[in-house]
Order: sequence, then structure tokens, then C-alpha cells
Amino acid sequence: MNNSGETKVVNAWSRFLLPSVSDLIFALLVFALSTGILSQKLLGDAGIGWHIRTGELILKTHSVPRVDSFSSTMNGKPWYAWEWLYDILVAVIHHAAGLNGVVFFSALLIALTFALVFQMMRARGVTLGTAVVMLLLAVSASSIHFLTRPHLFSWLFTVIWFAALDGFETDGKSRRLIWLPVIMLVWVNLHGEFLVGFVLQGVYLIGAWARKSDGNSGSDALGRTRALLMTGVLMLVATFANPYGFKLHVHIYRYLSDPFLMDHIDEFLSPNFHGLPQKCFAVLLLLTILGVAAARTRLRTSQVLVLCFAIYTGLYASRNIPISSILLVLIVAPVLSTVAGEWAENSVISVEIRSRLREFAARVNGVDSQLRGHAWAVLAVLLGIWICANRGQLTSRTVMDARFDERRFPVRAVDFLLQSDVHEPVFCPDSWGGYLIYRLYPETQAVVDDRHDLYGAEFLKDYLKIVRVGEQWNQALLQMHANLVLVPKSSALANLLWEVPEWKSVYQDDTAALFRRESEENEAESSTR
Repeated sequence: MNNSGETKVVNAWSRFLLPSVSDLIFALLVFALSTGILSQKLLGDAGIGWHIRTGELILKTHSVPRVDSFSSTMNGKPWYAWEWLYDILVAVIHHAAGLNGVVFFSALLIALTFALVFQMMRARGVTLGTAVVMLLLAVSASSIHFLTRPHLFSWLFTVIWFAALDGFETDGKSRRLIWLPVIMLVWVNLHGEFLVGFVLQGVYLIGAWARKSDGNSGSDALGRTRALLMTGVLMLVATFANPYGFKLHVHIYRYLSDPFLMDHIDEFLSPNFHGLPQKCFAVLLLLTILGVAAARTRLRTSQVLVLCFAIYTGLYASRNIPISSILLVLIVAPVLSTVAGEWAENSVISVEIRSRLREFAARVNGVDSQLRGHAWAVLAVLLGIWICANRGQLTSRTVMDARFDERRFPVRAVDFLLQSDVHEPVFCPDSWGGYLIYRLYPETQAVVDDRHDLYGAEFLKDYLKIVRVGEQWNQALLQMHANLVLVPKSSALANLLWEVPEWKSVYQDDTAALFRRESEENEAESSTR
């Protein structure tokens, strides 16, 4: 009796302390992305710089910006800081724990998203092996956009949206939809991809109406349609609870419908399948096609529409690959798991071996399903917070040292500018503008950064004329009142400026070169200041 009781206690403690596979995935992703060289990958986009400074500005002024103050060319012009809530979050985290805290927070969002994806696959009956393989593909494909930016919230909310809508279609319980308008209220103030929520809502609305033609009762289909329609209306109302009201919707529409911007901003271009993330996405596309073709059961209307949406958006723009990959694995993984099981049953493997494999898989699945304590996930979060609070150190060893890579960003050149006490506007590639804002604001302004919706197509045409050394590039710089140019050392513009007498090199290193205009126009302009 005592031994039996002790066994039950040990089992209870084991269920609490031993990590499930999802806990291991969460913990591994958190520390893989927040320590070592991978932390620099998350800081591979300088836009986080202006996000942090915007958040600090909001906290200082107690108001969301209506006009720009970071750029010398756009200073005082209308600006939609549509991700203001994210800006406040990262500003608070940065104040408390620096870039280590910002990177750790981003790693938590990524890890939580893919841990939830894994759990959802397992809840839909996907075998452990299939779920792990599909998750690895999704994570690898999504790594194309592993950056400390607000889009990470959109990944997480997309998973939540899919879980609520797909669960509602399965069991018809309206309580699954209750929180969607509330989450939308947050989403619209965090990131512009809140539009994905409406696309999924529309997809499942069509799916609910299609149930009537699939032999379901008309009243049931009508009831589900009404519930989804009412939820969609409340979601739409929630989107107007932002600092700019309906003007934000108009602004987003104009931005996303501008053909020049969509054709010239890198992240909106179709993927180049020579990179590893793109290749993983291609594998997911092939598995989707094979899975749908081999499946014996017909996919629901909503599932087909989600697949179409995911495939189209992923092929349309590289920035959509992560969300597309997540939606693909959530739909296709159960199908592939069933197909693989049927293939194994009909394979040449002996009955005895198949029986042992099924028994082993059932045992592993049973053990994993009982491990619900999540102690390791909680420990990973607490340990990460403790390390961030101790300036990245664990005991006496530095394990977190998040910083901008000086091989990718003009770290030493900006150090030179700070030491030289230079306060003139600096022209640089748009991908560096956020870093200059992070390091030099408010004393020095950048001429341009990556807030393309602020600058607009006409300005960016002049910008591209400069960086691509097109006709009248120098006149474009004059119109921008840019007498300091900071560009990659190996760029075409740097090679040209070294040959133009009007421009003098004042600093260079292995990454960047800084040039100053030395001309009568510059001297006259400087004398009037």
C-alpha cells in the first residue's frame, strides 16, 4: 500500500517536473534566440531603434505622435505611429534591461507562438514525429523574419485566431469567439497585420455558410454564420479604437495599394528560393500538395480557403512566409499524419515490427500528454528575466550580450559622429536609419529610415536615385539638404563619392564610409546657421 502511494506521488511529481516536448521546444527557442550569435540575428533590422525612441517619446509626452520628429526631411509632417503600443512595451523593457531585454522579449514571443503551434498539431491527432518535422520546417521558414519587430505579435494572434475559428467550426461553441474583438482591440494598436484576423474571419464565415450545402441543417449553418458575422462586426468596431480613428484604415489602404512601394520594398517582393528559409517554405508547399492529393477525406471549405490564402500570400511577399508557414502546418500536418499512418499499415514492414512501433508511439504519446506541469517553461522565463536583470550575466559569465552587429551596421562610424559632436542630418541607407535614430536622436536626425509609409513613393524614388547612383543623384542630395553621407564601404555610392571632388571622405572602416560635402553651397548654408 505504501509503495503504491509512493509511486503515485512520484508520478505526480514527474508529471509536474519532467518537460513535455512543447516545453522543450519553448525553452530551446527562448535560449537559442536570446543568447549567442542568434541574438544578433534578431537585431538584424535597425527599425527597432525608432520603435524604442518612439516609445520613449510617448512616455515622455504622454501622447501618441501625430507628426514626425526623427527625420530631417519629414520633420513636422503627418506620421501614423500605428504600432504605438508595441513601442511603449519595448521602451519600458529597454529602459529596464537594455537590448538584452528587448531580444529576450522577442524570443519569448517566437517561442510561445511555435510552442502553441506544436500543441495544436498534437491536439489534432498529429503523431509526435510528424509534428516535430513540420514544426522544424515552419520554424526554419519563419526564420526569414526573426527580428525584434511588432510583427511577432501578429504571428501569435494568427495562431490564436485560427484556434478559435477552427474550434468553433468543429464544435459550434460560441464562447470561443468572445475574446476575438477584445484581442483585436489590442492587435490594431500593435501591428498592421491585424488585417489577417479579418481574412480568417471571412474564410470561416464562408465555411459556415457552405455547411448548408454539405448536408447540415440550415438553422445550424445560419446560426454559425450569424455568430461569425456578429463577431466580425465587433472586431471592425474595435479597430476604430486607435489614436487615429478611421484615418488609420485609409492610411493603411493607401500604403498597401501603392504599386511603387509594393514593387520596391524588399520585404514585399516575392521570395527568392535560394535561401534556406525560402527552401523550407517550398518544402512545405510541396508537402501541402502531396498531402491534399493523397488524403482520402475531403478538406472542409474553410481549410481549402486557408490553404489558398497561405500559399498566395507566401508566394506574393517574403514577409508573409512566417504566417503562411504556420497556417500551412496547422492544416496539413493532420492530413500528412493520417497519410503516413495509412502508408505504414500498407508497407512491407512485418506485422510484428509495425505492432511494436505503434506500441512505442502510443507509449511516448501517453507520457508526453501527461506532462502538463510546464515547470521548465516557467523556469526558462524566470531564468531569462534574472539574466537580463543582471546585465546578461549568469554567475560570472556573460550569456546574453545583445547588440547590433558592427559588420552589418555602422557602429564605429556612429561612434565617430558622437565623438566629433556632429549634429547635421545624415543621409544613409534606409536600413540604417533606425540605427542612427537609436544612437543619435534627438541631437542628430537621419535623412531617411525604413518607415516607407511616412516617406511615400515620390521621396523614395529620389532615394533610390541616390543609392543606385542614377541621373541627378547629387541634385537629389542637395534637395534633401544632406551634406553628410554614411553608406556601406563597398557600395556603388561610396565608390563614386571617393571620385567626386565635391565630397571628402572623413571616416571609413570595414563596414561604413562617411563623406562630407565640401562646396560653396555647403559653406554658404553653414554660414547662415
